[in-house]
Amino acid sequence: MKVTSSRILSVALAFALLGSVAIAQGPPRGHWHGSDFFGGHMLDFFSDVLNLSDAQQAQIKQIMTAARSTSEPLFRQEMQNKKAMKQLIMSGNFDEAKAQSLAQQSATVHAQMEVTHARALAQAYQVLTAEQRTKLGELMARREQRMQQHMQEHEHGQMPPPPDSQ
Repeated sequence: MKVTSSRILSVALAFALLGSVAIAQGPPRGHWHGSDFFGGHMLDFFSDVLNLSDAQQAQIKQIMTAARSTSEPLFRQEMQNKKAMKQLIMSGNFDEAKAQSLAQQSATVHAQMEVTHARALAQAYQVLTAEQRTKLGELMARREQRMQQHMQEHEHGQMPPPPDSQ
């Protein structure tokens, strides 16, 4: 049991460090660059599913562009905090108070990003017609239902084996 716990911890730490390195390299192409909820590929998807007009698409793109300009400095700050935390972890001289301070800063910045994103989505939602809002609500309800089912299966150990475990 002890070997398994240390292995899990080692793998988790390795993923955390790899994730930190990847994040420290800058925002991925999709982050506020067109692949979020109402941008880029998702905008194309919702345009098709909700039958958005050209005017609606243009309004939503404008909303997302404005939100991106607000979020990008926050995203950079969040990445700097993650980099500082990684450096603290790897320094060999862990300072819990410093880690707590960095975690709090990250939480504050992340909350600001979430509010900016929610505001933009709320503005985009207002662009939709009543019929489109209903259809979007139905899509989101089905997605939520699938997520709940997935979580229940996971809790009860009913997950199918990974594809490469055979």
